[in-house]
Amino acid sequence: MATLSFNPTRIPHKPISKTASFSKPSEITFHFSPKSSNKHVKPLHFQSNIITKLPVSTQEEVEIENEDYEEDDPTAEMIYLDPETDPDSIVEWELDFCSRPILDDRRKKIWELVVCDDSLSLQFTKYFPNNVINSITLKDAIVSISEDLGVPLPERIRFFRSQMQTIITKACKEIGIKPIPSKRCISLLLWLEERYETVYTRHPGFQKGATPLLALDNPFPMELPDNLFGEKWAFVQLPFSAVREEIASLETRFVFGASLDLDLLGIEIDDKTLIPGLAVASSRAEPLAAWMNGLEVCAIEADTSRACLILSVGIATRYVYATYMKTPVTTAEAEAWEAAKKACGGLHFLAIQDDLDSDDCVGFWLLLDLPPPPV
Repeated sequence: MATLSFNPTRIPHKPISKTASFSKPSEITFHFSPKSSNKHVKPLHFQSNIITKLPVSTQEEVEIENEDYEEDDPTAEMIYLDPETDPDSIVEWELDFCSRPILDDRRKKIWELVVCDDSLSLQFTKYFPNNVINSITLKDAIVSISEDLGVPLPERIRFFRSQMQTIITKACKEIGIKPIPSKRCISLLLWLEERYETVYTRHPGFQKGATPLLALDNPFPMELPDNLFGEKWAFVQLPFSAVREEIASLETRFVFGASLDLDLLGIEIDDKTLIPGLAVASSRAEPLAAWMNGLEVCAIEADTSRACLILSVGIATRYVYATYMKTPVTTAEAEAWEAAKKACGGLHFLAIQDDLDSDDCVGFWLLLDLPPPPV
């Protein structure tokens, strides 16, 4: 059994955690299935690189949809609201405002505003020249979306680019919207990946090989704040059926944490498939979970070169969440955990408990480690 712990300088006696043994990873199939659009707007079809295999019948359907999509004008803009959705129910948007690998008539990069909600019931895109990029333009565009679609302004807007934080924050606050810097913009990130393949590359001004103007930050991990320290941790696995139960408990038992829209993602996983996760135990589990709940937890990574776990939160914050004694055994365990996460398409979880032997969680976060978008 490996000796694993949080930063040992914070713990008088280094605990021995229970590390689950990992079975051989099995590839997981993901089908992204957003809500269907009306006849004027073709339904989105995500083509994420975390899709591993599609049944033959589904592949044929995808090819047919893609053939239809080829007829669309890549210079066209989109404004869509699912007619079956109650506009008042959309209280949170996901937003990206950034340049694209497309040049206009002046040979300058075009910027684009892309907005959706987490269920893709709301979809909006609009191109802008690079000489009007400011908070006023963005504020006016947000108000215009609300007015044109007949939806109220959202309570919150999530965004994932740190370089745009000043502009987005200012625009949101001027119209009473709470800006949330977070990489938990799963629907938006997948939509951008889909748009790169089906829209941007077909645009007459597309510049192949162009470097993204605002690349995502991946800063060096910092020391974990005192209030986020736990006492013990362990690599664990849960059957997918148990993961679903924990997700359901977020509402029924008012547990701290966050979920993902598994129906939207169309994740096809057998109930018995083991999902990798990290269990954290603390005698102050409830306040610890409460603090974690305000951090926009995005992903956990096992860094075998530094013999530590990295916690990613917000849009550009990374913490050394835990450390362990580097040995061949612990390295193999960390590598197996990462392999299991990769086999699940990046799906993993964080559970906070009073004790590692407890059957209940005080906090549960379902996480999806996605690569950065190509734009």
